[in-house]
Amino acid sequence: MLYTPTEWRAVEAYADKAEVQARDYPHKRDLFLCHAWNDREGSAKELYGHLKTSGATVWFSEEDIPLGSLQMREIDKGLRNSRIGIVLVTPALLESIKNEGIAEKELAVLLGTNRVVPVTHGVTFDELYDVSPMLASHSGLSTKESSLDAVAAKIAAAAAALAAT
Repeated sequence: MLYTPTEWRAVEAYADKAEVQARDYPHKRDLFLCHAWNDREGSAKELYGHLKTSGATVWFSEEDIPLGSLQMREIDKGLRNSRIGIVLVTPALLESIKNEGIAEKELAVLLGTNRVVPVTHGVTFDELYDVSPMLASHSGLSTKESSLDAVAAKIAAAAAALAAT
């Protein structure tokens, strides 16, 4: 797996700790995927598929909230039982944050734990900064110069302690 220097800065801390985290917290998933409701059948589902194919274990609301359960309670469990949060930043997510939707609540928890990697998709970090300076201050990855599949592989390699160079 090849990373640009900027990409490596975004995932290095997680890659360095992934093996220890997996050993110390074997019941936790590698990743929690935070996304906008409107992206659940599109880019979020696509990213989820790529992350799984790349070997990461992922909590994804569309797959992990049982029918008839309390959505916020299940999200709370997903956040608690994941080692890293991936925030898929799209135009829809920026709107959700502005409107204080569920993704904004997930983001608040992730920012409080300092275990979050933003992935911009269809937006820039400058646009993200205008809505969430705290999230934009975290190193992240972008699909501007890489495919969603390539970004997912890089995240999975770092988070799941797979072979990375």
